[in-house]
Amino acid sequence: MEHEQRRPRFFNLMQIQMPVGALTSIGHRVSGIILALCVPFYIYVLQLSLQSPRGYALAAGILGRLPVKALVAASIWALAHHVLAGIRHLLSDVDIGSPLPAARTSAWAVNCAGLVILLLAAGALL
Repeated sequence: MEHEQRRPRFFNLMQIQMPVGALTSIGHRVSGIILALCVPFYIYVLQLSLQSPRGYALAAGILGRLPVKALVAASIWALAHHVLAGIRHLLSDVDIGSPLPAARTSAWAVNCAGLVILLLAAGALL
């Protein structure tokens, strides 16, 4: 009976404080999904741009729209984060950066570098 009284009554995801490595791992998965979902669009735009001069102009017009520019910036972040987190993971597989302080530092580096690359891309695109 005493055990039942100490159990939480709700599970608030906003109160959970995840370690930086967990956030990097989640970002790695999200970035992979974004990349996979964007591939058909990019293949379509590439195919369109290679069809003819008119197709190229149409593709340039599509890529010039603000929502598409935002998608491209998100894709650039996804690619940067996915590659950096993947390299971090591969290095940890061979015991480089595996101790906790080094793992935290590399996770922060991946997250910050991804944000810097996103800001540079957004500045160049928008």
